[in-house]
Amino acid sequence: MGSFGGDQVKEIASALQHSEHRFLWSLRQPPPEGQVGSPTDYANLTDVLPEGFIDRTIKIGKVIGWAPQISILAHKAIGGFVSHCGWNSVLESVWFGVPIAAWPMYAEQQFNAFEMVMELELAVEIKLDYKKDISSDSATIVSAKDIEKGIKKLMEGDSEVRKRMAEMSAKSRKAVMEGGSSFSSLGCFIDDVMDNIGSKEAKESLPN
Repeated sequence: MGSFGGDQVKEIASALQHSEHRFLWSLRQPPPEGQVGSPTDYANLTDVLPEGFIDRTIKIGKVIGWAPQISILAHKAIGGFVSHCGWNSVLESVWFGVPIAAWPMYAEQQFNAFEMVMELELAVEIKLDYKKDISSDSATIVSAKDIEKGIKKLMEGDSEVRKRMAEMSAKSRKAVMEGGSSFSSLGCFIDDVMDNIGSKEAKESLPN
């Protein structure tokens, strides 16, 4: 489900080219129509990309298959992340202070994206109400114009979203340090589990 058909890929390619921002694009192939399975890497990217796209963007971008997401987000050169807003991806972006352009696809992603864009203001919108019919493999086609608009807004250097994400990243790191909220909550959870284990062992050791 986490992949796009050929028509949508061409719209994304056009948006990336005209945005004039440097990019790393993880592009994967959906399973055959009517089949359930994980996306795979394309054997030949030119089969799905617009003719000449790689040559036209060779100085500003690179198209790859599977990507080591955490390693990429951790790199200081990364200025933004177009994401489906799965919760792991959201947490990784916050941790590394990388603002998001939200393009949710299914499951809880729309909820996460709404929270990030509308409530926390840590992301910008590409298409919050994107719909994909899993049973028929049909989906909304998001235009190159809308994608380009989202990318340009994402990459604004002094935007409030970027500033807020930097602040949230600092807070997230403090939360896991000794005395932080996550550190303390995890400690309480462990103590509670150990107390329950101790109580159970004590009960089992009592004579009949």
